[in-house]
Amino acid sequence: MSLTEHSVPAIHGLHLAEIVERWGVEPDALLRSVGLRREAMLEPGARLRLPELIGLVERSRALTGEPGLGFHVGLHMRIASHGYLGLAAMTATTVREALDVAIRFAPTRTTAISLRLDVDERHVALVLVENTDLGSARDAFVFALLTGIWKIGDALTGIALAEHGDASLRPSADVAFAEPPYFARFASVAPHVRFDQSEHRLVFPRSLLDLRLVTGDPVASRLTLEQCERELEALGLGPRLSHRVRGLLGHASPPPSLEELAKSLHVSPRTLKRHLASEGTTYRALLDEALRARAEDLLRRPSLTLDDIAERLGYSDVANFNRAFKRWTGRTPGAFRRDESAS
Repeated sequence: MSLTEHSVPAIHGLHLAEIVERWGVEPDALLRSVGLRREAMLEPGARLRLPELIGLVERSRALTGEPGLGFHVGLHMRIASHGYLGLAAMTATTVREALDVAIRFAPTRTTAISLRLDVDERHVALVLVENTDLGSARDAFVFALLTGIWKIGDALTGIALAEHGDASLRPSADVAFAEPPYFARFASVAPHVRFDQSEHRLVFPRSLLDLRLVTGDPVASRLTLEQCERELEALGLGPRLSHRVRGLLGHASPPPSLEELAKSLHVSPRTLKRHLASEGTTYRALLDEALRARAEDLLRRPSLTLDDIAERLGYSDVANFNRAFKRWTGRTPGAFRRDESAS
């Protein structure tokens, strides 16, 4: 997809204009200077082509003399500005669910950047994947997103995430470009940033995934998710292949292999992997997600032994199931069962 085919909701351009007003720059004059009109941007469904937003960022930097505008945008980012995606994330039950929503429906906001979640035994990384050249505004976009996501996380959980848990596992950020000269002025806002890394990402302890959101609302979540699906359809971006894969993996026992999945979807394994990668995920990640959900459900049934559960999930023995479950959750199946019984 070329640069001009990517777009963002126009409200993000309006918010930038509001922030720039603090430097004495009149918002309407700023917008007119790059060929934009506030009235048109306020229309429902209005969007800016990515080159228009890049031009707006550069004009804002020139008029304010502030190269670090990305941090200002991130610090003042509002979840409501992300439309139904923001509402769906806000009404999710846990951080994990909110991130799943953000990854799944990010294309309703823009296709220029997608999200991916990488999980290991101790850490989680929310990766920002650039799907096009972000040009001269690259640093502004990346800093705005990384800072904004983190501040929204603080608001949704009701705690300062950067101070949560063991100091050895404190959250940090990686960016894939060199440290800009202005960064030192914002080091107190983002104290643990590594530059010249392989990708842009937020890294945080795995335990944060299970934090409950203070704004969680299952009924509202269901309604907003339905609206997000409609927005994907309206933009010609849905239904996504990963949604169909989730459904197939979630109901089969044991779950199908990559080759079996590809056959049922009438594509080659290579094509399936490529499409999933374009949606910010992999067969392995979706399989782990499905297996974890099924395992937790089965463990809540006292009549099933660990041998029964391991067999239903396709593991050759309980030891392999134990290792996998501990990798997903940090706990053994037995510990999970005891904790559920006590709650």
